[in-house]
Amino acid sequence: MDLSNLKPAEGAVKKSKRIGRGQGTGRGGTSTKGHKGAKSRSGYKSKLGFEGGQMPLYRRVPKFGFKNINRVEYLGVNIDKLQELAEQHQIENVDVQVLVNHGLAGKKDRVKILGRGTLTAKLTVTAHAFSASAVKAIEAQGGTTTTIE
Repeated sequence: MDLSNLKPAEGAVKKSKRIGRGQGTGRGGTSTKGHKGAKSRSGYKSKLGFEGGQMPLYRRVPKFGFKNINRVEYLGVNIDKLQELAEQHQIENVDVQVLVNHGLAGKKDRVKILGRGTLTAKLTVTAHAFSASAVKAIEAQGGTTTTIE
């Protein structure tokens, strides 16, 4: 077996109908397009979402909500993850680059430290934002928080 004798399975490929090849074929004349109208003309193209004059779906369904173009997206990192980092890698200074190096954030992510979990290590944390509970937990252990920007 090689590439020169590959072919589709029996019955997998159908021949297309040759239309518009004379009256004797049974598919000549109007070439299965019916009589007159836009769809029978060459170059016909309907509008995207057009439903034959019926009110299209995108206009029948109501609009709702809005997208705030000024929204700033943060990637949340909980203090239990910071505790894991401190235990496994003996890290005392946590900043965005440390989180990127350990796969907890991407290079371009804005990081917000959140307060889930417990913290027993004394850490110096630098991030773009902090929740109130995270600041409280970090400072309770004698650590400090620094906000970027």
